[in-house]
Amino acid sequence: MAHQPIPAPTPAGTQFTSPVPIVGPQYCASYPVDLAIVKKVLTITDGNFVVTDINGNVIFKVKGALLTLHDRRTLLDAAGNPIVTLREKIMSAHDRWKIFRGESVEAKDLIFSVKRSSMIQFKTKLHVFLANNTKEDVCDYRIEGSWSERSCVIYAGESNTVIAQMHKKQNVQSVLLGKDNFSVTVYPNIDYAFIVALIVILDDINDEAKVDD
Repeated sequence: MAHQPIPAPTPAGTQFTSPVPIVGPQYCASYPVDLAIVKKVLTITDGNFVVTDINGNVIFKVKGALLTLHDRRTLLDAAGNPIVTLREKIMSAHDRWKIFRGESVEAKDLIFSVKRSSMIQFKTKLHVFLANNTKEDVCDYRIEGSWSERSCVIYAGESNTVIAQMHKKQNVQSVLLGKDNFSVTVYPNIDYAFIVALIVILDDINDEAKVDD
């Protein structure tokens, strides 16, 4: 039986009183959810990215395609079942990712896409467009903040309504073990599988930026 995330303290100013499923309604909790994310920095094996609740129960794992241009990752549940596939569009003018249901990469299974809002920037700013937002005049969600400090915030559209935010959770032991630990608080009724997919994309864009430096 899959573990359900443990409730976190209720943040002030939460806005959504009914579920907002994007990946699926089973990932929308009526309470705030705290998830811990552990990235094993010094590994190239599958499953180098693990998401747990605050008690250490695994909720998600991330599998990367090895020996490729980092253009594809799969978000798995604790049992190893694929939930979504994240695919980068290589050679696009902006960093652009498309997220599909299950292991599909077909247009009919597109859930949402993510693109960097400008080419030159010191701070992270990404725009998220749901599949039915084909014009992309206005984003459905946006991500802003500093990835290097693990202080990114995810907002609804162009509003100031926060739906999730990251917190750095680094300590000496995790550095010595080659692990990068941080957490994310997902506000009530927000799809936490969707939020985790966004964090995987943030991580990948940051890894590419390191290679380019």
